[in-house]
Amino acid sequence: MNKAYEFELKIYLSIDLIKQMLYNMPMDIFVALSDPTRRAILEILASSGELSATAIYEHFPVSPQAISQHLKALREAKLVVMEKRAQKHLYRLNQETLSQFEAWVQQTRQRWEERFSALDTVLEREKQKLTRDEQESRLYDEQT
Repeated sequence: MNKAYEFELKIYLSIDLIKQMLYNMPMDIFVALSDPTRRAILEILASSGELSATAIYEHFPVSPQAISQHLKALREAKLVVMEKRAQKHLYRLNQETLSQFEAWVQQTRQRWEERFSALDTVLEREKQKLTRDEQESRLYDEQT
């Protein structure tokens, strides 16, 4: 195999690998939630319960294909569940995933509150120490 062909083959393989990573990667919850349209879809489903894809499309000024891609991303992130009934695709929130996500958020919040509380304690001790040092310094200055 000649070097030029080998180099070209490596480039194509690299590009294919990158494409596969980008386009076939499972959707992460945070990536799914980063898009305002997807968040709006979740809010609509939260207030309406179960909706058909057509009913969801009607809430947005974009094409049905664009909303279909957003719904696919939400399904991949397991934030919504799609059920096919006859010719309709019905979407609803995936309560299990949302409960797991909420539990994670609560654990993370608690962990940070504990850290901030510990930081407050350290800062308060340092403030008291600084105040005490300043008072001692003033007393020393007054005595000399």
